[in-house]
Amino acid sequence: MKIIIVGAGEVGFHIASSLYLNNDVVVIDIDEDACARADELDVQVIQGNGANVSILERLINDADLLVAVTGSDELNIVTCTTAKLISPLHKQLKTMARVTNPDYIDRPVATRTQVGIDVMICPELALASEVAEILSMPSAIDAEVFADGKVKMMEFVVSDESDLVDKKMKDLDISECCIVSALYRDSNIIIPHGDDVIHKGDHVVVIGKSDAMMDIGNLFAGHTDNVKRVLIIGGGTVGFYLAKLLEKSNTSIKIIEKNLDRCESIADLLPKVLVLKGNGTDIHLLKEEGVQNMDVVISVTDSDEKNLLCALLSKQLGAKKVIVRADHLDYVPLFELVGVDRAVSPREATINEVLKLTMGTGIEALTMIEGEKAEIIEYNASSTSKVTGKPLKNVRFPEGALVCMVVHKGDTFVPRGNYIIKEGDRVLVFLLPSAHQKVERLFK
Repeated sequence: MKIIIVGAGEVGFHIASSLYLNNDVVVIDIDEDACARADELDVQVIQGNGANVSILERLINDADLLVAVTGSDELNIVTCTTAKLISPLHKQLKTMARVTNPDYIDRPVATRTQVGIDVMICPELALASEVAEILSMPSAIDAEVFADGKVKMMEFVVSDESDLVDKKMKDLDISECCIVSALYRDSNIIIPHGDDVIHKGDHVVVIGKSDAMMDIGNLFAGHTDNVKRVLIIGGGTVGFYLAKLLEKSNTSIKIIEKNLDRCESIADLLPKVLVLKGNGTDIHLLKEEGVQNMDVVISVTDSDEKNLLCALLSKQLGAKKVIVRADHLDYVPLFELVGVDRAVSPREATINEVLKLTMGTGIEALTMIEGEKAEIIEYNASSTSKVTGKPLKNVRFPEGALVCMVVHKGDTFVPRGNYIIKEGDRVLVFLLPSAHQKVERLFK
């Protein structure tokens, strides 16, 4: 597949590094330093304006996908629209634009085919939605939804004092409509079997029917306390949208924002939220506003370093859980290493959407686990899929792949060996990178 990436910043570079081994990748950016960094990969690099018609005309004839991820919403939109207009009629070019301004989009991912954009994504809205999902389960450190909300993935950490320590997987008392898909231990991903034993500090990935996941959370938490008090540091797009999502619940929400005009704007739009003008690194302000009593402190300013400092200060002062935004993907594991409960990156959502587009038809959703150590992919079984019409036990799934859930005509369940996959079934598969291509062939 030939892929054009417009924008070689943090997002564009990571997309290129994820795709260049198996695809023909062209990177366009006007910045000399960004081009020099992209040139370290085995890709074609062009320094220039990605919306320039003369540049696009040289590349577009045999291109399959154009991804515009510069720092300018308008440039990304114009680039996609231009590419669609000048691409050959016989070529089904797909386009994707990253945008930040919620005026252009009202949900994390949307289509804007009327202006030539197959996928429009707002990473900030995606990030806020992910954090809101995590907060819906106090004991979880990660959460994703699949199959239009019918299926949830949750990641939990086994504490030292948990009753689950030294238990075998087969002895876990979990619902039949949930399955433990993976254990993350000592930087290794394990697809568990019945005799595998849970250790303290293990990260446990559970996939199941959405309405059954609350019981799973209680199993790992040992208590049922809901999140009642939340402090958000940073009133930008992420902070505002997150507060808007949480405002619908009975959660007490405070936002600390340094810009007075932004404070007034948020206060007008979100009357149930207490907005404070100040700096999230101000220890006196944090103490005055009761950070020590907060269930969760979420730092989502536009500075990774400030987010880390705010989170560690809050943790030191007594906050139960701290979540931070990390724009640099490389920072995510580092932040969690030094005491942050969860670091989330808006870039991950964009990369996942691009990867989904490169996999062709049949992919409904994709998310990465523990960086890029594993994937959960939602496939739509077609009449031509090799898995369709066969009992699962007769399908030769590769080692490193586990069929977790099936949604069949609205019913959600963990499939057994005798289940026959039907056309139209939505199938969730947990897989290691080594199994990716073999599983993809089974669903083509």
